[in-house]
Amino acid sequence: MTALTLSTAAAPGLRADAIVIGVAKGAKGPVVAPGAEAVDKAYDGKLAGVLETLGASGAESELTKLPAPAGFKAPLVLAVGLGAVPEKDADYDTEVLRKAAGVAARALAGSKKAAFALPLTDAADAGAIGEGALLGAYSFDAYKENGKDPKAKNGKAPLAEVALLGGKPRDKAYKAAVERAVAVSEELNRARDLVNTPPNDLNPESFAAIAQAAAKEHGIKVQVLDEKALAKGGYGGILGVGAGSAAGPRLVKLSYTSSKAKKHLAFVGKGITYDSGGISLKPAGHNETMKCDMSGAAAVFAAVVAAARLGLEVNVTGWLALAENMPSGSATRPGDVLRMYSGKTVEVLNTDAEGRLVLADALWAASQEKPDAIVDVATLTGAMVLALGNRTFGIMGNDDSFRTALYEAAEEVGEPAWPMPLPEHLRKGMDSPTADIANMGERMGGGLVAGLFLREFVGEGITWAHLDIAGPAFNEGGPFGYTPKGGTGSAVRTLVRLAELTAAGDLG
Repeated sequence: MTALTLSTAAAPGLRADAIVIGVAKGAKGPVVAPGAEAVDKAYDGKLAGVLETLGASGAESELTKLPAPAGFKAPLVLAVGLGAVPEKDADYDTEVLRKAAGVAARALAGSKKAAFALPLTDAADAGAIGEGALLGAYSFDAYKENGKDPKAKNGKAPLAEVALLGGKPRDKAYKAAVERAVAVSEELNRARDLVNTPPNDLNPESFAAIAQAAAKEHGIKVQVLDEKALAKGGYGGILGVGAGSAAGPRLVKLSYTSSKAKKHLAFVGKGITYDSGGISLKPAGHNETMKCDMSGAAAVFAAVVAAARLGLEVNVTGWLALAENMPSGSATRPGDVLRMYSGKTVEVLNTDAEGRLVLADALWAASQEKPDAIVDVATLTGAMVLALGNRTFGIMGNDDSFRTALYEAAEEVGEPAWPMPLPEHLRKGMDSPTADIANMGERMGGGLVAGLFLREFVGEGITWAHLDIAGPAFNEGGPFGYTPKGGTGSAVRTLVRLAELTAAGDLG
């Protein structure tokens, strides 16, 4: 993991491989952003002109490299675009800074140390820049020769250290911001590692073991239900989905408690460690990335550990519903009826609509503890990707104000999201002549139908929201901002922010 420090050193005298500065897009050309005054002075105040000569415009995420001026101990200046210059008296948005830091950190792979001289006016800016740098520096090399990519230029390792210039190492707010950035980024990157791990190494049992080890390290209580315990407890949904696999299912409960807590949140994550579709086999071309179908459980796991590391004054329980969905002679068939943990029966019309089945059992289990709110996270439907694209997750719920609060929390931390409805007329499409409900309904609005199905398994009177992260959970394209190719850790920061707001009493 990249190290992160606050530094009061002046840019010219700092020993580093590069100095990172910001450049914005002004009305008449590039504008050097605050934080880079010492660098600009060394260029006799003509740095903007030099950058323009090199083709820089200040557009967001644009990178321009130039030799450091005489007298600097760092050999390189890396200018990263911040987009439009803020309006008069306005500061740069924290998400702009987060993205810029991520782009710069990724570009400096192979470097031992970089000094970030980006606009930094308060502790929030320091946290955003630090978080962006730590997330942008991420790489997943566990399965590559010598832990590096032999095809990459020089097999470069991630940037080793980031120093935030203009930081205040003795200021409590700055120190807290950096500590938060480190904790959240490390746990989010842990979630990315889990999503990127191939399914021959990550199955329900090994995922549970990883959760147990982390729980022990951070003082979190953990309970793991294996096949026998699930059968004894009547968890028909989780057992039904996992029935076709040689790797048995698990339900993992992680409990972080604070002696000062006044509220209790429950997070529920879909953890399908590989999704073949089961008997309703996925068509060719749709299987290759299905190791990512446990992204919801990874996000919940990371958020609970982050809450523990931050010592938040709120109780947080995480439920990881883990199974592998495979076709075999013992697999659940279309037409089978499962008796869920809640006692309701479900007619399985499509075994590739399995995520809602494992979540249903976990939602009911979470409901038995009567938390103040439940949030489930899942790569649930292709319909949500069609509706919102690859970078935005949908938010549904049984309480409009809570749904809005989640949306605002997501926007605050830089995770694109959008509130979605739960139209009552779509519920009728899941009526079954055989069981209490079917696991499929109308094809149009399929993401909303899935949300309505999940609502059936939330305890009466409990506030609940559902995050469908099918789009942003796994990035099949090139990296952007602080988001890498592959697992992204989507929803981790939203859940952590929700826990922080709840602890502070800002959600009522």
